[in-house]
Amino acid sequence: MAGEALAPDLLARVEAGGLIAPPRPLVALLSGGRDSVGMLDLAVRARGPAAVLALHVDYGLRPESHDDADFCASLCERLEVELVLERPVRPEGPGNLQAWARDVRYAAAVRLAEARDATIVTGHTADDQVETILYRLASSPSRRALLGMKERDGRLSRPLLGTTRAEVTAYDEERGLAWRDDATNEEEGYARNRVRHGLVPELEAIHPAAVANVLRTASLLRDEAAVLDGLVAAELDGSGGAPRGRLTHARFAELPPALRRLVLQRLADAAAGRPVPGAARFADQVAGLTRGGSRLDLGDGVRAVLEAGVLRAERDG
Repeated sequence: MAGEALAPDLLARVEAGGLIAPPRPLVALLSGGRDSVGMLDLAVRARGPAAVLALHVDYGLRPESHDDADFCASLCERLEVELVLERPVRPEGPGNLQAWARDVRYAAAVRLAEARDATIVTGHTADDQVETILYRLASSPSRRALLGMKERDGRLSRPLLGTTRAEVTAYDEERGLAWRDDATNEEEGYARNRVRHGLVPELEAIHPAAVANVLRTASLLRDEAAVLDGLVAAELDGSGGAPRGRLTHARFAELPPALRRLVLQRLADAAAGRPVPGAARFADQVAGLTRGGSRLDLGDGVRAVLEAGVLRAERDG
């Protein structure tokens, strides 16, 4: 694609996707990296600065993190966008640092979005999608690994999910937008970085269309997942003699194994209010529960409960 046509084309593509359309205002996650900078600029061009609020989280984990915050403040001043700056304190003790940072970032975004009835927008690209799928394939034994990230997930929108990192870089350069590079993105100690710098290039060496094939496969599987989700919903619609959102144990036990796993995963996720990794693998054990009243731990603080012939899932406590 010619560089001179890239900026207007990308804006048109984002607007055509409808993910940042009115009437809701936007809360844009702004790290200062090239992708989030490009997304913020696109949001402002599409909706105007008054409709956009930027959020930057300074975790204070790197010496240059305050410089990143200052950069974001300068960018927002240039774009005439209001900026909310969060500086959380990392809890003491062991824990997954990246998971903590992600949870803090999205919790702050949700608070701002709910207060304004806004849409949260991120700069996730097609490259991030491929890396997410490959990482989940290695770390998560579920079909969710192959589905990747959704373009829209509740209040969260990812308008650049069909755009490559190279395209966003070209857009930023054409628009005269600077960005900040996070040195930790090059460190091999993080699994995601090893996927980006090691696994993806190796796959492209095997076949030049490897990345495109991963994205195409995920797209096809998401279409098929919509059909499967409809079958799951039909089992839990309350028409089989159990309350809506549950089903009889007898019906659960007679389901085909694949549908049984999907139903149990749906029950567990609904009980937890979030995905419960690996709950589906207990489907056969749940099918074998005694009818008198039994419980089975599904992991992540959720258990299956069988009472009076009806199966449900609940959170511990």
